[in-house]
Amino acid sequence: MHVDLFDFELPQSNIAQAPASPRDSARLLVVSGDALLDNSVSDLATFLQPGDICVFNDTRVIPARLTGKRGQAGMEVTLHKQLAPDTWLAFARPAKKLFVDDRIDFKDGFHATVMAKGEGGEVTLNFNVAGEDLMAALNAQGSMPLPPYIKRAKGGQVEDIEDYQTLFAKNPGAVAAPTAGLHFTPALLQSLSERGIHTARVTLHVGAGTFLPVKVDDTDDHFMHSERGEISLETANAINAARAAGGRVVAVGTTSLRVLESAATDDGLVHEFFADTSIFITPGYRFKVVDVMMTNFHLPRSTLFMLVSAFSGLKRMHTAYRHAIETGYRFYSYGDACLLTRSDEQAP
Repeated sequence: MHVDLFDFELPQSNIAQAPASPRDSARLLVVSGDALLDNSVSDLATFLQPGDICVFNDTRVIPARLTGKRGQAGMEVTLHKQLAPDTWLAFARPAKKLFVDDRIDFKDGFHATVMAKGEGGEVTLNFNVAGEDLMAALNAQGSMPLPPYIKRAKGGQVEDIEDYQTLFAKNPGAVAAPTAGLHFTPALLQSLSERGIHTARVTLHVGAGTFLPVKVDDTDDHFMHSERGEISLETANAINAARAAGGRVVAVGTTSLRVLESAATDDGLVHEFFADTSIFITPGYRFKVVDVMMTNFHLPRSTLFMLVSAFSGLKRMHTAYRHAIETGYRFYSYGDACLLTRSDEQAP
């Protein structure tokens, strides 16, 4: 499909620079058929049904952005996928003058060697520490890898350490937050429980590739970076049991949806899953398991806007986004949310 189909005008004033406080006070646009309902995230339970199951991503964002030097030249690297206890894929800036075997020095003896170079500024870095020691060095020297549309002074601000982490954050490895989960509070979870709505947790370690622009003209030519996903047998069984009892599967975020669809077979059953996924969902995709999705508002021409257009229909999503822009909804990671039901319409 032509990427221009997913373009729209977004004023800078609609881009959120900080989260709502409290988190569940963010606005919620409910897109149900052709109806658009303006609500609050705190009212989410009223739009779900007893027996539904909400699936959250429990990945934890690590401070994956580092600044260092190659000789006397300054370097910034953003880790995006772990390959081994001491080795990560990363995006480096500037990357043109960085070569294999070059060493990037950070602080206190912490350094990395360039093992390979890819395209678009991607490099493979081998660090001089591994495992827990590497994580300790990142915690000491790294900063939260906020997306480029959230403007911060170099090094970020201390509030982002907590603001850019969900209530469910448990398994470290993401370099971007599963942002739909940022809206949840203990009170909101309690309201779901009181309505008889089940919950489950999966893991998708979100990579920095999430923020890469789509530079090709046709979606068939876009390369998706892979991300690590995990669904336990217990979680798969819980989701399957909820569906068998007539409940709907509610993916909280595009990341939860992507790992669920990666782990499901054509009969709609979710299976235990411990693997990488590079699933790229565009209109025409037939969803296997997810019935409802809660997600934030996404970039024009992005793979995430393509995904929500596949889920609820391209025309419907353009209409919903136009309404959101005109009525002042806040976009992107720290922004507001929408609740979408699945449409099985054909791609244009």
